Amino acid sequence: MPATLDLLNHPVIASRYFFPRRSALPNPAFVDCGDATLACHHQSPHPGARTLVHFHGNGEVVSDYVPDLASLYMGLGVNVFMAEYRGYGASTGQPALGAMLGDARRVAEHLKVPASDLVIYGRSVGSIFALELASQLPGVAGLIIESGIAEPLDRLLIRLRPEELGVDLDTLQAAADAHLDHRRKIAATTCPVLILHTRHDGLVDLSHAEQLAEWAGDRAELVVFERGDHNSILYANLDAIMATLRRFLGRLGP
Repeated sequence: MPATLDLLNHPVIASRYFFPRRSALPNPAFVDCGDATLACHHQSPHPGARTLVHFHGNGEVVSDYVPDLASLYMGLGVNVFMAEYRGYGASTGQPALGAMLGDARRVAEHLKVPASDLVIYGRSVGSIFALELASQLPGVAGLIIESGIAEPLDRLLIRLRPEELGVDLDTLQAAADAHLDHRRKIAATTCPVLILHTRHDGLVDLSHAEQLAEWAGDRAELVVFERGDHNSILYANLDAIMATLRRFLGRLGP
């Protein structure tokens, strides 16, 4: 029987669940992950300020956020680190879910700053890696989830059958319980949590956001937007989201 983490690296999962595309990135910040090198984006215009570590959505790349959105985030008074995934953008390697969970920790190690200086932001599939990192660094200042996923296994089962991985459902469930338990991960954090979702998300239902907020308890703030869908939430609500982020970051204190 495959080890649980190795099972998540199965090529069928990678081919069905991830949608990488290549894109050049000026002056990348390289993160060494051993068998892959991540080409990320790092700007620190605010000495002593916190760093927003951003994990983008599926089908996106870091260069989609640079320079415009990165500049907007920095305008909130934070430094930015836009994390890339293996096989995406200008990174080397190929997507592999289990390995990518480990890559999230490498990103934090690359920054060499205390966890209390980090605000972790995960959009869509990036919520998987944001929650992984936040659970490993319970002292992070804040956690932001945009259009996030409560139950990753449910998302996997939309695109594949366990038999295609050479296992039964119980074995795949065990792998998800060991490595993709978002209820456990969000409970491992102690920081304020901001959850952003649109009511009209046709890819990741609003119920995912509601479930994440319930798991985070009184640390969570759930903001539901009436405009936009899964892929247009940010641009359809740009001013409101930036105002919400500014308010949330202000609540975290110095």
